[in-house]
Amino acid sequence: MPKFLLSIILPVLLSLGACAVQSPTQLAANDPPPLGDHLPLAVFYELMADDEDVAAAALERIDENWKDAYAVMLLDMIYFSTSDRIDASMTRALERASGIPFNGDYDPYYRWIWSENPGLHPRYSAFMARVYGEIDRGFTEYFDGYPTTLIRLDEVLWGGVNRDGIPPLSSPKMVRADSAGALYLDDDDSVFGVFIDGEARAYPKRILAWHEMVKDEIAGRRLTGVYCTLCGAMILYDSTIDGTYHELGTSGFLYRSNKLMYDQGTQSLWSTLTGEPAIGPLADQGLQLQTLPVVTTTWGEWRSRHPDTLALSLETGRERDYSEGAAYRDYFATDQLMFAVPKLDRRLKNKDEVLALRYEGEPLAISAAYLARNPVHQDRAGSTDFVVLTDTSGANRVYETAGQRFAPGDGPDTVVDGEGGRWQATESALVAADGRSLRRLPAHRSFWFGWYAQYPQTRLVQ
Repeated sequence: MPKFLLSIILPVLLSLGACAVQSPTQLAANDPPPLGDHLPLAVFYELMADDEDVAAAALERIDENWKDAYAVMLLDMIYFSTSDRIDASMTRALERASGIPFNGDYDPYYRWIWSENPGLHPRYSAFMARVYGEIDRGFTEYFDGYPTTLIRLDEVLWGGVNRDGIPPLSSPKMVRADSAGALYLDDDDSVFGVFIDGEARAYPKRILAWHEMVKDEIAGRRLTGVYCTLCGAMILYDSTIDGTYHELGTSGFLYRSNKLMYDQGTQSLWSTLTGEPAIGPLADQGLQLQTLPVVTTTWGEWRSRHPDTLALSLETGRERDYSEGAAYRDYFATDQLMFAVPKLDRRLKNKDEVLALRYEGEPLAISAAYLARNPVHQDRAGSTDFVVLTDTSGANRVYETAGQRFAPGDGPDTVVDGEGGRWQATESALVAADGRSLRRLPAHRSFWFGWYAQYPQTRLVQ
C-alpha cells in the first residue's frame, strides 16, 4: 500500500513507538511453534521503539542473523516506521537481500518474496496479530494462536482500513423502481441485478462501491453480495451452509488484491472469489458458500426486464457522494494497481473486464469485449457445457446446455437449438417452447488482473 495513506491513518490509530516494546499481546492457548535458529519476535518489535538507538541495535542484530524469511517482516514494519533513519536502514537491508535497488516503490520486494518463497518466521502469524492488532484489536483475532491457513500469510496485505471500516449494508432500505428512477438512477447507470425465486433487486454500483458488501434477505434466503472494487468483481453468496448462517463482514485485509471477508462467529478469513474460509478455525472444515447468479447491467435494461424490481435506497445511514463514478474514480480511470500481485498477464490490460467462471474447479475467463462481438458463445469448463448469452447492454448470462447447440434467435433473449426449437432466456433458466429448461449458472464480471492473480492457470478466451 502507498505509504502516504499510512501517514494519514497512523497518527490517529497508532502509538506503536510507545507500545511495540511493551509485553506482547496475549495469544491463544495453542503452543507456539519452536523458534529453531530464528530470532525471537521481540527483536522485531524493537524496530518500533521510541529510542532510535534501540531500533538500530535491533536491526543490526537482524542483519547479523539474516534470513530471507525476515524480508516480509521488514516490509510490514516499514509501513509503520516513524523514523526516517530506521526506515532507510530497513530499506537498505531489503536491497541487499533481493539485489533490487529501491526506486520509491516497495512492491518489487513483495514480488521478489512471492517468487522466491523463502518461507516465514515460524511465529509470523503471532507477529501479524501483534503488529496489526495495534491498528485494530479485531485484527488480532484473525492471526492469534497460529491459525490454520490455506494461503500464504506473506501474501495477506492490510488494505488500509479497520475491520468493517468500509461499512457493509445490512438489511438495506429498498425503493420501488419508479422512485429510484425519479430520485437518482439514470438509465445508463451500472447496477448489479439479482433475481431470486421471482423477486428482483438492483444494487447500483455507485452505492456498493462505497460499501463493498450488502447483506440482504430475498425470498427467505439470507444473502451476501460482495463487491471487490479493487478487482472489479461482484459475487452473490447464500450465507447459510447446512443450516448455519455465517455473518460476514469486511476484514480489512487483502489476498492478491482481492478482499478477504471474515465471519463474526469464528473470526475466520474467507476468500471473496471462492466463498471458502482460508485462515482460521473454519479453514480446514471443507466449507464453501453457494454462489448465485448476478448480472452486471444498466439500470434502464434491468428496469425494462423487471419493472417491479426494488433498488437500493440512497438512505444508507452514511454520508457519501453516491453520484455515478464518484467512488474510486481515479483507480478506475487508469490501468495501475493499488496493491501488488505476484504475476500479471499482458494478454489483456489489467482492468479489462472478463466474465469469470469456475466449474468443477476449472477456471475460465472470457473477454467481455469478445462476448459483445459474439452474443452466443458456447464453451466448457470442467465437465460443464454452457452457453453465454450477451444482450445489447453488454450483460452476460450463463446457462447449462446439456449437449444442446444454440444459435441466435429472432429476438434479443431467444436462441434456437439444432432442430430449430426456440428457447427463451429468463433470469433463472433457458426455457423451451415445450417446457424443457436449462438452469442458469453463476458467473460474474472481474478485472482480468484480479482473476488471473487468483487463478494463474485460468484459460482465457479473447
